[in-house]
Amino acid sequence: MKNKFWSTSSSLAVLLGWVGLYTCVSGLAHAMTQVHDDNIAAFSAGSLDGWQERSFAGHTEYRIVRKGGVDVLMGHTQSQASILYREEKIDLTSTPIINWSWKVDRTYPDINEKSPQGDDFPARLYVVAQTGFLPWETVAINYVWASQAKKGDSWRNPYTDKAVMIAVETGNDRVGDWTVHSRDVAQDFKDHFGKQIDELSGYAVMVDGDNAQREATGWFGKIEFTQPAR
Repeated sequence: MKNKFWSTSSSLAVLLGWVGLYTCVSGLAHAMTQVHDDNIAAFSAGSLDGWQERSFAGHTEYRIVRKGGVDVLMGHTQSQASILYREEKIDLTSTPIINWSWKVDRTYPDINEKSPQGDDFPARLYVVAQTGFLPWETVAINYVWASQAKKGDSWRNPYTDKAVMIAVETGNDRVGDWTVHSRDVAQDFKDHFGKQIDELSGYAVMVDGDNAQREATGWFGKIEFTQPAR
């Protein structure tokens, strides 16, 4: 069992913590179900250029696959845990809304996701911000597809209080379907950490099953940051 956190060598971009997060009702959130593959935009323009992997327990299999004529990211774990991350400064004062699509083939029965032994998810998307000059001065939010937690639940990561988990999707009702989500990242940081965060250091995706020794596959479509709707 390993603490799932990641730090980069970049002077500003220190991306911490495989953690999860949920955002309060005041945060923007929506999801659409049963979105067809051909309505999903490509992950990172169909390329892994600019993405890096960090292992915590073996290597989750990450690769670009073709689904419905679109190149999306597939992550498959058989009790492994590694993260695929991108160091990129995101200006939350102009583009605070993160939009993404994902799909999973299963969830994990009989785990406690709020414990170190159950800190596994078939799909995670997390964002990280630097809050000071020192490498460990970071905060992170994990948006997760939960197995047991209620949709909308939020909790501190069992390994660090600098990361919050938010269950934006949960359970088996939508397993096998693409779901599309939007979150106000700046508002989520304010709600859960009481901090005004104006810039992200980077973001990441993960499919992991190491703590509870589980297997799952997750797929990710386009991830983008946009201005609030007017």
